[in-house]
Amino acid sequence: MLLDAWRLAVGTLTAVRVRPPANVDRRTAGTAMVIAPLAALPLGAAVSVVALLGHWLHLSTLVTALLAVGAVVLGNRAFHLDGLSDTVDGLAASFDRERSLAVMKTGTSGPAGVAAVVLAMGLQAAGLAALFGRNHWWQAAILAGLVVCASRAALAMCCVRGVPPARPDGLGHTYTETVPVPVAALVWVIVAVVLAAAGGWAGLAWWRGAVAAVPALVVVGVVLRRAVQRFGGVTGDVFGATVELSLVALLVALS
Repeated sequence: MLLDAWRLAVGTLTAVRVRPPANVDRRTAGTAMVIAPLAALPLGAAVSVVALLGHWLHLSTLVTALLAVGAVVLGNRAFHLDGLSDTVDGLAASFDRERSLAVMKTGTSGPAGVAAVVLAMGLQAAGLAALFGRNHWWQAAILAGLVVCASRAALAMCCVRGVPPARPDGLGHTYTETVPVPVAALVWVIVAVVLAAAGGWAGLAWWRGAVAAVPALVVVGVVLRRAVQRFGGVTGDVFGATVELSLVALLVALS
């Protein structure tokens, strides 16, 4: 089961080619979302490598940060950015639940969605540039990669019990309400501890990493509450939106 969960998480959240899982049930899906930060390690490694290359090639920190953001986008096929765009478009389209869900399902990006993506990517690049410009540059490069992985902890919150699906089909049947609340809480505690340790190692105050997890968790909670109020629950697009906004919150807090 754990191997199937690992393959599901890596195959869904990254562009890395893995063998399809032999069985995908609710237990496997829930486990896949719990280990999502580990499955995102290839994306984190890509960010760290780009940061190191940028330093050695004497690129500006902003250019390096934009390239790092691009590496993440390529590494997950813009999966989460698409979710952010569709979610914001759905929220902006109408107060009618069915109308909002229909807009989200079209797959096209409206003005609100485009603005959200541009703002999110801009804040991510600015946050990464702030990290890359620190004196402990190679430690900061590794910290940036860990932050990308940590942002995927948002997915455990999306699947926590008590957060219903917006539709009976799609992700609703397999993924939602598969993660117990204590397990989701443990995931975020681990994220806070790892970021605190990595942040201290990278020259930040030891508490900065732990504190950064708080606004990220709050942002995810706000998005989920809004999705339940407006859509009746979560969709795959909401999953992606929480990941992108969690990454924004973590990077802004650490910058």
